[in-house]
Amino acid sequence: MKTLIVITGPTASGKSALAVELAEYYGTEIVSADSRQIYQGIPIGTAVPSADERRRVPHHLVEILPLDSYYSAALFEQDALSALDSIWKKRDIAILCGGSMMYIDAVTRGIDDLPTIPDSLRSEIKALYETEGLQAIIDRLKDLDPDYLATTDLSNQRRLIHALEICIQAGVPYSSLRTGKAKEREFRIIKMAISMPRERLFDRINRRVDRMVEQGLEEEVESVAHLRHLNSLNTVGYKELFAMRDGILSRGEAIARIAKNTRVYAKKQLLWLSKDPAIHFLDADRPLLGQAITIIEQSLKNQD
Repeated sequence: MKTLIVITGPTASGKSALAVELAEYYGTEIVSADSRQIYQGIPIGTAVPSADERRRVPHHLVEILPLDSYYSAALFEQDALSALDSIWKKRDIAILCGGSMMYIDAVTRGIDDLPTIPDSLRSEIKALYETEGLQAIIDRLKDLDPDYLATTDLSNQRRLIHALEICIQAGVPYSSLRTGKAKEREFRIIKMAISMPRERLFDRINRRVDRMVEQGLEEEVESVAHLRHLNSLNTVGYKELFAMRDGILSRGEAIARIAKNTRVYAKKQLLWLSKDPAIHFLDADRPLLGQAITIIEQSLKNQD
């Protein structure tokens, strides 16, 4: 039976480096589970694997789409499973690495079958949002799917817009289509994440942001500023520097805000991880590769 090793966890925890070491150890390849690394042209702000890491180990689903491409967790499920099939023609083990938890779930649990949204409807809802704001989206959802509205983050515009699109296209509430049932997979799954004190994680995040700025994040943002309306750029690092360009934030304020918002995102990732009993946590104070191999080998032995 094929085995998928999942290396996940909060941003800046060191998962990418561990995934490369494991891939080298098992002689296999990595599928990225990052909702922003899939886009081209923004390698600094999305912390794509380095050129050295990609030389050492083949990576799938990294920098494959232009910034204006529509993408979703459902599409990722299809693409990731296809990439895994190609790996498993040669290997018995594959690695999935990333911190986009919906993408991790898409592969390990599956996404509910939802209707495809035509470009015409997507443009219509986008126009509604741009002309009347997020409240207009919320008001429509109050009528079409109050149950979903009662349980979701009302500040997450992307999810709210997607929910409204589904309601209109399907003709039924989005919440009625969300089964929450895991799909059967024809491969074993072993999940791991790196655990460290929150203060240390936050320090790593702060230092990563400083390093991104040194590497040219501001120049990268400037190169894509004409595309700032795209959803692919509606993310930490770009939003704050766009605000700096607009004179809303000073340079120092923008950089500090990037670090703060990244820490907030990491907290959300940690909360998600805490709710998954299948995850094996690795102690950051001990050699990670050795811990991971021990867990993998023991899990394979127990499941055989």
